[in-house]
Amino acid sequence: MTFAIARVYDPPGEDDGARVLVDRLWPRGLAKDGARIDLWLKDVAPSTQLRREFHHDPERFAEFTRRYRDELAGNPAVERLRELERERGRVTLLYGAKDTEHNQAVVLRDFLAS
Repeated sequence: MTFAIARVYDPPGEDDGARVLVDRLWPRGLAKDGARIDLWLKDVAPSTQLRREFHHDPERFAEFTRRYRDELAGNPAVERLRELERERGRVTLLYGAKDTEHNQAVVLRDFLAS
């Protein structure tokens, strides 16, 4: 059982398992009817305030990580991801950010692994 991450704009992989969008906002330019997404779990995304304060600035990533992990610790949507992992074996967390190293999916994957 495992969690992986991928950009929502990338083609699906054969071993993706359940594909879950973990952004609060729908990704720009992506048609809902053409997206291969099994679940859009907005509730596991960072709060609107935290997302705006982070603004995908790598210099703010450490603070963003700390605060987002605090939000995740009390978030019931995290258990939904763990249930999905038990059901499907593998869950791919999808995100829309261009930065593949400094985004909420990275933090969420690491949180779920801990």
